[in-house]
Amino acid sequence: MIYTVTFNPALDYIMYMDGLREGEVNRVRASKILCGGKGVNVSWVLHNLGVESVALGFIAGFTGEEIDRLLRAHGCKTDFVRLPEGLSRINVKLVADRESDLNAPGPQVQNIEPFLEKLDGLTGKDTLVLAGSLPAELPRDTYERVLACAGKARCVVDTTGEALRAVLKYRPFLIKPNHHELGELFGKALERTEEIAACARKLQEEGARNVLVSMAGAGALMAGEDGKIYRCAAPKGTVRGSTGAGDSMVAGFLAGYQESGSLSHAFRMGVAAGSASAFSEELATRGEVDALLGTLRDITAES
Repeated sequence: MIYTVTFNPALDYIMYMDGLREGEVNRVRASKILCGGKGVNVSWVLHNLGVESVALGFIAGFTGEEIDRLLRAHGCKTDFVRLPEGLSRINVKLVADRESDLNAPGPQVQNIEPFLEKLDGLTGKDTLVLAGSLPAELPRDTYERVLACAGKARCVVDTTGEALRAVLKYRPFLIKPNHHELGELFGKALERTEEIAACARKLQEEGARNVLVSMAGAGALMAGEDGKIYRCAAPKGTVRGSTGAGDSMVAGFLAGYQESGSLSHAFRMGVAAGSASAFSEELATRGEVDALLGTLRDITAES
């Protein structure tokens, strides 16, 4: 089973407007509410791709119940810890001439032991996905504690900075920085694919088994545990938003790996799923991913 972890999930309230005028009453042309958070997005796309998962994390109040309801209505399994106080956050996205995001704080998580108990019994047949940043009140070593409790489970980590570097000693199966985040780890801007590949290799030396790097319009690169560097140019399409594209890449990779056990196929699925979400106003569907998968002709792999 695949388990995804979102410590601070949200309801995303998206409002579409013809323009935004500060200090005035603005009319919203259309709106929708989605559940959000990086691990939540991974579970959502995995379901779209026909792969079962369980969404874990913390929720609170009526907003938390709605997050749980939306996921279940979509067909996802959930096993959240329900906090006794507070409200899960509502993030507002204003889509006008430009996009503006208003991200709220979430409920305070004082004790993660009830969550850690849910990891008891994970085996080498399970996959645990840790995605996103931590709530401010949690200790900085929380992800390390989670991986220490994960046993033999295959672990995927999608976070940034020193929080990412700190978990490499647990030999995560996959990490997914973008090229900017990768550069920040090494204190320099990375532009050339050769530089990106070299830094990905260094993270493997520090413990990561596979390093999947998204590079926006330049495509993606992966340093695989098979010793190969995989590269792919970005598929052609109109980008409608980047929200959830990286999470979709993780979901696509896991779905592809579960289907085939092949790093090459997993990489292709990851690129297709990430791009499909970027080209859509919502998260990628199986049909959108398959359509793009057929266009990925220029995958290269070298030792």
